[in-house]
Order: sequence, then structure tokens, then C-alpha cells
Amino acid sequence: MAEIIQRDGTWAFDGDTVRITPGLHRSVPLFRQTYGEIAVPLEAVSSVVLEPERKRGRLRLRLREGADPLLQATGGRLPDAADPYRLAVDADRTGVAEYVAEEIRRALLLDRIPKEPAKAYLLPGPPVPVSVRSSDGTVSFDGTRVRIDWADTSERVKRATGPRIITMGDLVQVEWLPNSGHEDGLLRFVTRETVFSKLPPEKDPYALDLWGSARRDLLTALVATAVTARLPHPSSRAGSESDSYAQDSRSAHALPLAADHHDVLLRRLRELGRLHRDGVLTDEEFARTKAVVLRGF
Repeated sequence: MAEIIQRDGTWAFDGDTVRITPGLHRSVPLFRQTYGEIAVPLEAVSSVVLEPERKRGRLRLRLREGADPLLQATGGRLPDAADPYRLAVDADRTGVAEYVAEEIRRALLLDRIPKEPAKAYLLPGPPVPVSVRSSDGTVSFDGTRVRIDWADTSERVKRATGPRIITMGDLVQVEWLPNSGHEDGLLRFVTRETVFSKLPPEKDPYALDLWGSARRDLLTALVATAVTARLPHPSSRAGSESDSYAQDSRSAHALPLAADHHDVLLRRLRELGRLHRDGVLTDEEFARTKAVVLRGF
């Protein structure tokens, strides 16, 4: 067993798995503490390095492309401090860190782990159900559907459409950008019908606009990862996927409207009409949002 324990967390390697446990110190980001322990199978690892810094070192585990839904969902956009595959190492522990790294490298050679992209996710992602409260509302995922409940501070156009429920069968992909504190982030659920939508996130009823606490909004990556882990792996997607989604969208027809939803639909359409008249929505935004409401019913 090769192990290094630091304030930032603990890495332990038993020859088959790199077990990464976040530290409990208050300096450890909320995202890493919430994501919890990660068991990385050796077959998911591409390489490991010890990066020297001015006063300390940093262990970095590189995973094979397509092996981890977290990396797939966040696209390398996690802040360094929140990246669970980096470990800050005190200067007097760099020798131990190098030993752990060397043990992982030796195992990679002995087991002849390929460096090519993985054809399936080798890590499971966070467990479900998972729910995160962000600056734009609360997003929840139970393994089969996503639900967004808008906050009181959300744009009126979003509140007018009501809670958004998206089934896995309708989802194409998840787009995630972190709230940096200087620029807003977003969590967008791209469906077959909205794959070509150009609505800005603050008015898109399928997207959360992340503009509040960067620390809290970062937790939306948990939902993005849990959903990504249950979508088809990137390697299985056909090259003509976008064309087929567009065709499905054009050929889709509206289902009969349930009678008990009639009043709710009318109220939401009237609210959208008021937003349009008040100049909150442009003609194009009004038409698109109205179509979303109608499809939702």
C-alpha cells in the first residue's frame, strides 16, 4: 500500500485502485468535500506526475479521455482547488508523494494500461438522488429525470413557464460552465427539441444561470456529472446525431392537452404575453418560450 496523507486529502494506492479522500480542513473546497471519496480503478489512469511549486508540490492524476463522467461534464473547467485529481503536497512530504507516483507508474507499465480514450465510463459519478440549490433555482436528479424549480430571483419568463421536468429520454447532453465570480456560469440541459436553441441562460427555461455564490454554484457540477454518467458514452454517438435530433424535432407532434392543466397553461401564456408587451421578451424570445410552454403541456 502506497499512501500519502495531507491536509488537502489522502491518496492511497493498493495496486488496483487509487482511493482519493478529501481532507476535512476548512481550506478544502466545498465541492470536493461534497463529492466525497473517489475510487479510481487503475485502468482509468493515464499518468501521474508530481508538479513542483514554489513552496510545495502537487500530485496530479491524469485520467484517460472518456473514463470519468466528472471530467466529461466539466470539460476541464473545474478550478484547480476543486479538482479532486490534484493533491497539494507539503515540501517535507514530496519524497512520499514521489513514491506514491512511482508505484502508480510501475503498475501502469506492468498491467499495460492503454492510453487511448476509454469506450465506456470507468467511474460511476456521484450517487442519486442529488439536489443542488443554486442562485437561479434548485435542480434535482433522481436517475430518470431532471427537475428545475426556479428561485424568486429567476427571470420572470422562467417563473412563468413553471417547474421544468426533463426525462432522460429527451436529453441529448449537458452543458456546464462554472461561475467564476467575475463571469456568470450556466447549467444547460440540451434536449432533442432545444438542440439548436440560442436563448441566453437567464431566459432559457432549460438552463440555470449561475450568478450568485461561486462556492455554492459549483455544486451544480454534481448534477451535471450524475446526468452525464447516465447518458450514452461519447464513443457511442453517431456522427449524424445532430441531424437525426433535428429531424425528430421537426416531426414531433403535440400530445393532447390534459383538461386539468388547461387553466395553468392559460395563466402562463398570459404571463408571457405581459412580459412581451412590457418589452422583457423580444419577439423571437416570446415565440420560443411560448413554444417551450406548449411542449411542456
